[in-house]
Amino acid sequence: MTAPAPRGAAAREPDALDLGLPDPVRAPGLPEEVRIHEVGPRDGLQNEGTLVPVEVKAEFIGRLAAAGLRTVEATSFVHPKWVPQLADAEDLMPRLAGLPDRHPGLRLPVLVPNERGLDRALAHHATDVAVFASATETFARRNLNRSADEAMAMFRPVVERAAAAGIPARGYLSMCFGDPWEGPVPVAQVVRFGVRLLEMGCAELSLGDTIGVATPGQVTALLDGFAAAGVPTGRLAVHFHDTYGQALSNTLAALRSGVATVDASAGGLGGCPYAKSATGNLATEDLVWMLHGLGVRTGVDLRALVATSGWMARRLGRPSPSRTVQALLGSTSAGSPD
Repeated sequence: MTAPAPRGAAAREPDALDLGLPDPVRAPGLPEEVRIHEVGPRDGLQNEGTLVPVEVKAEFIGRLAAAGLRTVEATSFVHPKWVPQLADAEDLMPRLAGLPDRHPGLRLPVLVPNERGLDRALAHHATDVAVFASATETFARRNLNRSADEAMAMFRPVVERAAAAGIPARGYLSMCFGDPWEGPVPVAQVVRFGVRLLEMGCAELSLGDTIGVATPGQVTALLDGFAAAGVPTGRLAVHFHDTYGQALSNTLAALRSGVATVDASAGGLGGCPYAKSATGNLATEDLVWMLHGLGVRTGVDLRALVATSGWMARRLGRPSPSRTVQALLGSTSAGSPD
């Protein structure tokens, strides 16, 4: 029941969460729990046209952790020339040092493009790292300035050294469903590169729909391809962009195929600086709304998460593209910074 408004205060109209919505209805064949890999502070903010102050980034990550997210990708140790929005990684990491103590189980992965990036991450006591590969030749050359095979050779010592240090490495594989220069990407090609990342020691493989062109049938076909190659779904994650409004339906297809780790970005922040047709990531709030409606556990406090995305939208000076944030906050999601 909604608490009465204080005497003299205007009563606030109950919103959907006050009314106990979404009403959870379990669907057969779905995982009991989904781990959300929050990418907003890294994949989201790296595509911003303006630089976000490091203290705002640190508070953003702290708020996400307080909302119940237990995997929050913090930053990238890429050369500042390529992603100036994340040039403050060395300044950010010390500001996050106490968060895992305050939020048990919290992981703060960082992206490392090569061995030098790994050295920088290790110097700042990173506990999880990720490498970013491509399933297509053109994107590899545009994003990594080398062939897809050369990129794999570059990542191998990074993953091996991380494993030797007891640090799990995640492999991102981009352009898994379509490439803006090459068009459709064959399932066998994606599986071949994905298996190479896993075989070199990546603990998890995230399959990226970098430009948001995937449809549910494609998602099922690709996951079937990995299953045929002997890859268990427990080692796979999915990463969808919402360019054509398909991110949630694609996620549901992945869940029905047994995937239980989903990448998402608070407030729908993000895109890709090297693929201009890529729009925002799947919004974490929209994902949580769907999962809670399906009776799938996430550990996330949706109201706290929505408030966090509204807070960040005000700092960015524009409304959040998340439909759930818009529904629950309305125009206040782009009001004056508080």
